[in-house]
Order: sequence, then structure tokens, then C-alpha cells
Amino acid sequence: MSFYTSLSGLNAAQTDLNVTSNNIANVSTAGFKSSRAEFGDIISSSAFQAQNSVIGQGTRLKSITQEFSQGSEETTSRALDLTVSGQGFFVTKSAGTGAQVSFTRDGSFSVDGNNNVVDSTGAALQVLPVDSLGNVTATGTAAMQSLRVPATNGTAKQTSTIDLSVTLPSSAAIPTSTFSPTNASSYNNATSTTVYDSAGDAIPATVYYVHTANATPASTDSNGVVTPATESSWTAHTFVGDKEVFPAGTTNAPVLNIASDGTVDTATSTASGAYTAVDPTGASAPLSLTITYGSGTKEGNFAFSTVASSQDGNTVGKLSNLTVDAGGLVSATYSDSSTVVLGKVAVANFVNPDGLHQSGNTTWTATASSGAADIGAANTDGRGEIASGTLESSNVDLTAELVNLISAQRNFQANAKAIDTDKQMLQSIINLQ
Repeated sequence: MSFYTSLSGLNAAQTDLNVTSNNIANVSTAGFKSSRAEFGDIISSSAFQAQNSVIGQGTRLKSITQEFSQGSEETTSRALDLTVSGQGFFVTKSAGTGAQVSFTRDGSFSVDGNNNVVDSTGAALQVLPVDSLGNVTATGTAAMQSLRVPATNGTAKQTSTIDLSVTLPSSAAIPTSTFSPTNASSYNNATSTTVYDSAGDAIPATVYYVHTANATPASTDSNGVVTPATESSWTAHTFVGDKEVFPAGTTNAPVLNIASDGTVDTATSTASGAYTAVDPTGASAPLSLTITYGSGTKEGNFAFSTVASSQDGNTVGKLSNLTVDAGGLVSATYSDSSTVVLGKVAVANFVNPDGLHQSGNTTWTATASSGAADIGAANTDGRGEIASGTLESSNVDLTAELVNLISAQRNFQANAKAIDTDKQMLQSIINLQ
């Protein structure tokens, strides 16, 4: 009988070695929780056997228990590297029908090709729905939804109007070269703004200002012939992309005539108004524009400058930043300065975490022993808060595991020695003559 007693000890020592080896192997696994083997003695006795004559029958494995203590936090530079500081687990859901809901402490998430936030296995991180102010609107398992980060936000709007105001120097020289946008000496100044086509693609709109005539006062010659005053005149060559646009109904460049008080003579100027539709290279559709020169457009003894420039189109906002606060609120910021709240990271608590079933890849699933998951927002009802830009390291104590390794090895050797002793005793009995 002592042979089998020692054999149970060998098996126990081997199990202890296996558990310890697994802990050591996962010392660098994010979110890993160390385990320990727990053993019980085996006693066999009858109701009528004297209590002081009961001999143990060896040992058996009672359970392999996990230690859910907090691991240290490792700082990273990724917003989607998350840590639950305190109690709780992230919740993930696999793709497809019959999706498996799992729980993990490994917060290394990333965005896949469909803009879903997933873990290393492709399971989607679950969040709770929120209103525009970031308040949770529903809790529980049924309320959870997969976190998706849209790459864009808003709707593109094609530019239809451009409003400009510029100051023009009265002392500007009149260029002698024929106008060409590639010849800087053929125009005096230029201003540029951005317009958008129907797809939200940006197209440069550039206006080249050419001083074509100076103002002259009225005069009377010696014969009494009166020469009326003339206005200063500018031509505003307007290009959208690589195409020049003209006031509707004409192929002449728009003109800004300046009255004697330095303001635009709206009666004779053609620069303000509707323009013929233009289809620049690369545009998704032709643009029909109305260009208006505001009251800030003046000529005088000052330098050329753009007083005001605006247009009514816009592109879609492109994702520029993603943040996760301590309460787990995920917010996306876009290039159009808009911010969208996407949900609050769901955190699960359990009555008995030791009863969770290990599923591999540092994930667990709920069992009858663990109880149902209590789903809620981070930092509420005993759940830990979320730390973004950090990962929870393994909680394995390498020094303690090495000591356990030595202890298990000694136990194995001792039980092996007991078996050898039992064998020698049997051999001695057999050899009796």
C-alpha cells in the first residue's frame, strides 16, 4: 500500500511542477494570473475503526486556484492599451452567430480593418451605450455593444458660395506681361482658399489680382473739352483647381472697379455674382459658385491683404484622436473639431472569480461556480477604474515560483525514494529462505 501512497505523492509533485512551470512561462504575458495547486490528504476508514489507528492513503489534487491579485501597470503610448485598476474584467465577444462572451484582464486592444476595437483573437471589446453627454443609458449583458471607431464623422457639403474681402494698394504698378498663373510678374498679388466638391475633397481656389488701370481725375483741355475721371481697375483671375472660372454668361475675367472713395463700384464691377460651373481635374462633380466681394474690399494707401475669406462647404471629419477616461468613456475627436462619445467600456464583476473557466489567451468564461457576470461601468459599484495607455503585467512573483520549483522537485525526489525503499523491502521478503 505504501507504494501507491508514494505514487500519489509523485503525481502531486509533478502537478505542482506543471503549475509552477506554467506560471514561470507566462511571467511576461499581459493580464496573466498565476495559479497554485491545492492538495488534500486521502483517508480511508470504517465507522467501527478506532480513530487512533487510521493511516493516510496519500494525497490528491483538490483544485488549481488562480490568484486574481493586481499586476503592476506598464506604461505604453497607445490609447487602446487599457488596464482595470481594481476589480473587474473587460468583456469581449467573438464574431459570428453564437458569439462567445469572454472576460479578460489583458487590455491590449486595437482597431481592425472594419474599425472595430478587438483583442488579439479578433473578439470585439464591449461597451455600454451612452447619451451625448456620456451618461450610461443601459446596463447589463443585453445592453452591451461592440465598440466601433468610425474613421470619419459628418457629411460632406459642396461649396456654393465664397465671400472675400481684400485691400488693394493704390500704388500698385501695372504689369506689362500677359497674365499667366505661372508667371509671378504678370500679376500683383494672389489669395487662396479651399473649396470642397460633393465628396468632400478639398480643391484650392486661387484669385490672381492684376492692376489694369490707375484712377485719373476729370480734366478740361484748352479747347474746353472735358475728359471724365476714370476709375482704378483690377482684374481678378479666379482658378478652381486647374480651371479658370468666369462670371456667368461671359468668358471674360471678372473686374473690380474702384470708386473715388476707394470702395468697389458695384454698378460697373463684375467680380461679385454667379459664376459658370467649373469641373476641375479630380473633382467628383462640377462646382457652381457664387463669389461675393464684401464691403471690406477697398483700395488705398496700404498693402495688399486678405481681410476676410470664407466659404460654405465642408469635408467629412477624419479621425484625429481617441481617448478613454478613468470611467471608461471612449471619445473620438475628428479633424473638423467635432467630438463623438462612442460608449463606456463594460466591466464585469463576479461573486466568485475563482470559479471562472480558463479559455486560453488570458480569457475566462462564466460558470455556475463563478456566478453570472455583473456588468456595469468602470468605477461604479466596486468595479475598478480604467487607465488608458497602460497594460497590466502578469502577477507572477518569479522569486516565489523558483522557490516553489525547488520545493516541488524535493517532494518528487522524496516520494521517489519512498517507492525505492518499498521495493527494496519487498525484494528482501521475497529473498527470505
